[in-house]
Amino acid sequence: MMSEAPSSNTAASGTPAPSTQAKKVVVRFRSTGNAPILKKSVYKISSAQRFQALIVFLRKELGYKSSEPLFVYVNSAFSPAPDEIVYNLSRCFGLDGQLTINYATTPAWG
Repeated sequence: MMSEAPSSNTAASGTPAPSTQAKKVVVRFRSTGNAPILKKSVYKISSAQRFQALIVFLRKELGYKSSEPLFVYVNSAFSPAPDEIVYNLSRCFGLDGQLTINYATTPAWG
């Protein structure tokens, strides 16, 4: 699945980040526009991961190089900062226990 990235003891919001072993977040990837569809779209990842880890993982799954354009959004609405903690995104923007990540090869939303 996803490899563990170094994590800090404090989330960006100043609250302690949950234990990497204890908390997992369900992430659902959805393609937008002409982006290829993943064979498996739902993954469980550590809540202590940074959003950048999701982007790197998605690029790997799609077979995209870092030079190829990939735009990643939360809930078809916004693109968070790469250093945002997945736990914070899930807590604030998750729906039905899942964090929906949309991806496209061209800009889709502001």
